[in-house]
This record gives sequence, C-alpha cells and structure tokens, in this order.
Amino acid sequence: MTLAIPLAWLPLAIFLARITDVSLGTVRTIAVVKGRILIASLLGFVEVLIWVIAVSNVVNSLDRPLNLIAWAAGFAVGNAVGIAIERRLALGDLVMRIISRGQGAEIAESLRNLGQRVTEFEGKGRSGPVQLLYLVMDRVDGDRVEKLARAIDQDCVVVSEDVRHANIKLRPMMTPRTDWRGVLKRK
Repeated sequence: MTLAIPLAWLPLAIFLARITDVSLGTVRTIAVVKGRILIASLLGFVEVLIWVIAVSNVVNSLDRPLNLIAWAAGFAVGNAVGIAIERRLALGDLVMRIISRGQGAEIAESLRNLGQRVTEFEGKGRSGPVQLLYLVMDRVDGDRVEKLARAIDQDCVVVSEDVRHANIKLRPMMTPRTDWRGVLKRK
C-alpha cells in the first residue's frame, strides 16, 4: 500500500512513520519484558501496520536516496523517542535502596507519612554506622522518593533497580491512576 502523497512530501511522511513505528516498537518491547500482554499485542499490531506502509513506500521508490535517508533517520530518532515515552510512562515497579549517615530514620518517617512502605536496616560503612532503607514502589514514584530523600540528606546514596515481580500489594504515594496510565498498567 503506497501513500497518495506528493513525491516532495514522501521523505517527511516516511521519516514520521518510522519515528512512530520504532517508538511503538521500543515501548512494545518493554511491555513484553514487563509481562503486559494486552498492551504489547495492541502496540505490535499498530507498529507492524505502520511499518508495512512505510517500507512499501521506500521499496517502491528506491531511486530516490532521500527516502532511504528519511527511513534511517526516522529509525534513529524513533529509538530516542521510544525511550523518552517509556520513561514518561514509567511502567512497572522499582526497588530503591537509600543509604544515609544519621538521617535514615527521618527519611523513612517522611516516606511512611506519604504511604510508602520502608524497611530499615542498620549497617556499617567505610566511615562508620549507616542506615539502609529498602523500598519497593511504582517506578513512576521513584524520582519523587529520591528527591525527598535528598532534601533531607543531600549526601545519601540512592540505588534503584527494576523489579520483574513483587509479591506484595504496593500502596502508591499518589492516588490510584484512573487516566490512560492506569489502563497501561493492567496486565
């Protein structure tokens, strides 16, 4: 299926189509890894539909090098856009460890006041005793939690990792999502 677009505008159409399908592919891949079956299936359908239309337009006009450049540039930009979209969606859960020298209890109390579950440990670091805080949360809350911890102890160490599975019911820091992100989080 070739698009009925004037030849002068075809490179732009190919470029935009590639940005769209590669961005969807990036988010779809992450959804597959996170086990989000429905969203991965829907994104895959739309991604392949756009890809077939874009590739047919490039193959039908191989004599125009600008179309090939638009294809490659759209792929490159699409990867960056897809990663940016995924960061904004922040699908999944996060484990965060906060290490503080002397202010761990204050950080933990502030996080608990926001509804966050926090486990505290005492430890010994290079310079003496430290408090280690362990949290499991929605990824979307990670930046807020880190900012709160750094507001209390600017020298704290924060380590975050993605979680494949957590067997506890997480209580979000914010009210439950009812917008489009809530739909994306359903399995």
